[in-house]
Amino acid sequence: MTTFWNTLGIMLYATLIYMTPLLYASLGSCFSEVSGVVNIGIEGMMTAGAFTGTVVAYFTGSPWIGFFCGGLAGAFFGMLHAIATVNLGADQTIAGTAINMLGPGIVIMIAKVMFNSTDTIPLDATMKIPRLFRGVFDTATVFGRFMDNVFANYASTYLVFLAALIVWFVFYKTRFGLRLRACGEHPQACETLGINVIGMRFACVCISGFLSGLGGACVTMAISNQFRPISIVGQGFIAIAAVIFGKFRPHGALLGCLLFGFCSGLKVVLGGSSGIDMQLISMIPYVVTVIVLVLFVGRSRVPAANGKPYLKAK
Repeated sequence: MTTFWNTLGIMLYATLIYMTPLLYASLGSCFSEVSGVVNIGIEGMMTAGAFTGTVVAYFTGSPWIGFFCGGLAGAFFGMLHAIATVNLGADQTIAGTAINMLGPGIVIMIAKVMFNSTDTIPLDATMKIPRLFRGVFDTATVFGRFMDNVFANYASTYLVFLAALIVWFVFYKTRFGLRLRACGEHPQACETLGINVIGMRFACVCISGFLSGLGGACVTMAISNQFRPISIVGQGFIAIAAVIFGKFRPHGALLGCLLFGFCSGLKVVLGGSSGIDMQLISMIPYVVTVIVLVLFVGRSRVPAANGKPYLKAK
């Protein structure tokens, strides 16, 4: 029984840890997709956020400044994507692919220049996002260890649940959210009502980049303690899959991210004691991603104007 509760606690802890960056990115993807702009450049924006957050924390010693700057880095690449797709009418899929190549390429080049041609940037414990509620529970008992595993989590994990609640409120309880959703469904009608469709979509893509950058910063400042070129491997695409699974709704994306976080947690638990080849175990999140896309991509109702460049009427 003790082993069961320990394993369950570790499983839940790992699920929340791995879910956090995916949910930040998924919430960002919701902003972009619902407003009518396809953003598959989430991966590149997360990579930029991971690098910038790590570097800023390394030089300032402040994880929170690094975390925020990681979001700003993602917002910068979101702005590039918005200029190309919203203002200039470029193909949104191609522009997103370019971001996915441009973001990692730039940050890896800068990393090699700044850190003596090495592409690994380490962080010590004081530079990482702090964990909350450590030492609150009595780890001498089985129940205390379980509670410590589940609730003594990183502050970024608690913040992402708050962010999900705020995004849901913005989407469905504010005028901005109503206009955002309308721009993704019928931008021409929005224009006749005096809504600035171009400005709305531009802002949403930048917000998408900011949240994706926060997700990338979580990876290097909470899950690991260093930035490497492979720090963000497929997580941007998993976040997009979570949005599709959740039918382009913030609360649906939350459930999708919990599913993928659970798969990563399962990878952690099985990798330590099952005797199964680690390469096979590492495939679990990606196999589940493919299955989710096959099962749910046709069932999700995509916003009517999603992926269609909008040119303001003369």
